[in-house]
Amino acid sequence: MRIGIVAPSTPILPDDAEAVRAIAALGYPEVELVFDPQCFVSHGHFAGADAVRREALVAMANRPDIDAIWFARGGYGACRIAGDAVAAMGEGARHKAFLGYSDQGNLLACLYREGFDHVAHGPMVADVRRADGEAAVARALDWLVARDPAACEPGLAHGARHAAFNLMTLSMLLGTPLEPDLGGHVLLVEEVSEYLYAFDRAFFHVASCLAPRGLAGLRLGRVSDVPVNDRPFGMEAEAIARDWCARTGIAWLGRADIGHDATNKVVPFGLHRAG
Repeated sequence: MRIGIVAPSTPILPDDAEAVRAIAALGYPEVELVFDPQCFVSHGHFAGADAVRREALVAMANRPDIDAIWFARGGYGACRIAGDAVAAMGEGARHKAFLGYSDQGNLLACLYREGFDHVAHGPMVADVRRADGEAAVARALDWLVARDPAACEPGLAHGARHAAFNLMTLSMLLGTPLEPDLGGHVLLVEEVSEYLYAFDRAFFHVASCLAPRGLAGLRLGRVSDVPVNDRPFGMEAEAIARDWCARTGIAWLGRADIGHDATNKVVPFGLHRAG
């Protein structure tokens, strides 16, 4: 099996690649990790200019010898290339798995919108830098290679459709050509490094947009590294989520085991079949 790795947003370091290769060699010695050189390019904020990132993603997705696409890192940049990149992917790319989260939610959304069947929110290569990052990398490989149910978020309901996003990323892509149809889905969201007032504002937008589309329910992942504002907001993250669900008529379904950390679990998009 060959897993292709590209960086649609920001670059990783060669040391990241070597650390992940070492983990893969122990758990999955039969798997080859193919890092596109674009992963290590620096072009201002990005891992190469838009055209470089787009062409690397399309080329890797269309390669017949590549079985899955693993995104290297988040940051910002995927929205600038997602629509054109997915439009250029051939039929063979539709049968591959795509795994990432954070800013790569833009690509996951577009892929899912266009009918790609194996799209999932889950750990990326750069998570190897985190404390206990080896576990995150191993979990990603468990899903990419073996579709191991143990790698998945444990609260996924059999027979229900799911999707998962960083809240701010989802808020920004709603109303754009990247937005997928989330009607009838249970939505899982998480957030990192946002003031609670910004979290509340994003929740207002997401809940207001998705409630009329028939969202089946919402679960909240971890909300971490919240900056300290100059005054208390007055509500914590869960209370904010519950409040907007109540205001908009979205079913509140509790907490979820996803977040910007090493314990982030995999959430495959679409219909979940347990076991």
